[in-house]
Amino acid sequence: MAGTGMYVYGIVGGAHPLPADARGVGEPPAEIRLLPAGELAVVVSEAPPGLRARRRDLMAHQDLLLELAEAGPVLPMRFGVVAPDESTVLSDVAARGGEHTAILERLDARVEMNVKVMPVQDNLAALIREDPVVRRAREETRRRPGYEANIRLGEAVSAGLRRRATAAAALLPAQCAELADEMRPGPEVEGCVLNISFLVPRRREADFRAVVERCAAAHSDRLDLRLTGPLPCYSFVGPESAPARV
Repeated sequence: MAGTGMYVYGIVGGAHPLPADARGVGEPPAEIRLLPAGELAVVVSEAPPGLRARRRDLMAHQDLLLELAEAGPVLPMRFGVVAPDESTVLSDVAARGGEHTAILERLDARVEMNVKVMPVQDNLAALIREDPVVRRAREETRRRPGYEANIRLGEAVSAGLRRRATAAAALLPAQCAELADEMRPGPEVEGCVLNISFLVPRRREADFRAVVERCAAAHSDRLDLRLTGPLPCYSFVGPESAPARV
């Protein structure tokens, strides 16, 4: 990602306005401009030299995309997309203009909301009552105490907490799907039993939050549930996303 060139933030409709005083990545922040591309426009700036994934620049990239989305749909680029020059950018956009337009129509007035679920790491007494595997491991440790027995018990507890969280988390996608247009499983995240993103109409964002919060409260002894959003709709610009409801 190092070097100079044309830094690309995203693609918008040709009439899409830029936020007032919009600034991009780099120090000092780069000046943002729109590069007309037929009925579309590409949000670009000069790429700063030595660009790396610093928190400052990651947040500048995301904040600009969220500001742009306030005025209309945005096809977001991941952090660090740098083209050698304007002609390369325009050529790439022209080659997929129809696809980009269709994506923008799909994302209009929508945001991405991400849900991650992790097991709660306490309430061992309840886990022992409910999980026969953990109960047997505990009894074995009491009969034959020792280092290896403790290791096996720890592994059984960890797996039991994960099973319990996975079972509770399985209910969440169907509940959230009622308020979303599409959903997309995310990559595996260490410690998570569920990582999933939803494409949610802006008018239903508050209702979506309420559903997630009710689920978190109902399963607070099993789930550590984290909701992030609104986010740029990164997860819904490719062919992999699926309808939330069949």
